Amino acid sequence: MRPYPIPAEATCFTEEIKKSRFITLLAPTSGVEAAKAFIQQVRDEHPAARHHCWAFVAGSPDDSQQLGFSDDGEPSGTAGKPILAQLMGSGIGEVTAVVVRYYGGVKLGTGGLVKAYGNGVQQALKQLALAQKVPEAEYILQCDYAQLALVENLLQQTAGRILQGEYGAAVVLHLALPTTEVELFGNKLRDLSRGNLQLTPISQ
Repeated sequence: MRPYPIPAEATCFTEEIKKSRFITLLAPTSGVEAAKAFIQQVRDEHPAARHHCWAFVAGSPDDSQQLGFSDDGEPSGTAGKPILAQLMGSGIGEVTAVVVRYYGGVKLGTGGLVKAYGNGVQQALKQLALAQKVPEAEYILQCDYAQLALVENLLQQTAGRILQGEYGAAVVLHLALPTTEVELFGNKLRDLSRGNLQLTPISQ
């Protein structure tokens, strides 16, 4: 898995179209549960709004298992899909968009709605501050106590971390390594241990 951009913080874009107020809120959300929690938070903050339409890309930009969208009472296909299309087109991961609409009494028609919801997200994305997310991969590494300092030193150099350790007759470590550093870590580990130590991938 390659590194990908994620929101560094939340942002908001507001515009009025034919007396309807559209408030577009974007937030960083890692995972579907976080996305749903943010959607609920926006609903709670805007209880008087007519619609709370949303979409999320809750994982990496190419993880189709963590997508979702809703028209929330708008005509089918006029809100959730345009919002999701903007998110997916941005290449940003772990992001949720909620567009709150306060209805002003003038109907926009299906084309007008698609444009309003899509454009709000597009504008919000333009002002979104980004960070880089480096996915992690998990491994098991078995070593003896004399090699532990070597392993810990390598983890520091490669931004890896120990998730869990079993310290019995030998040391068994459950490690998380940034995917960009796995090759470097593995090569250094082999060199410094003269081929004795090897990473065992954990299938996720």
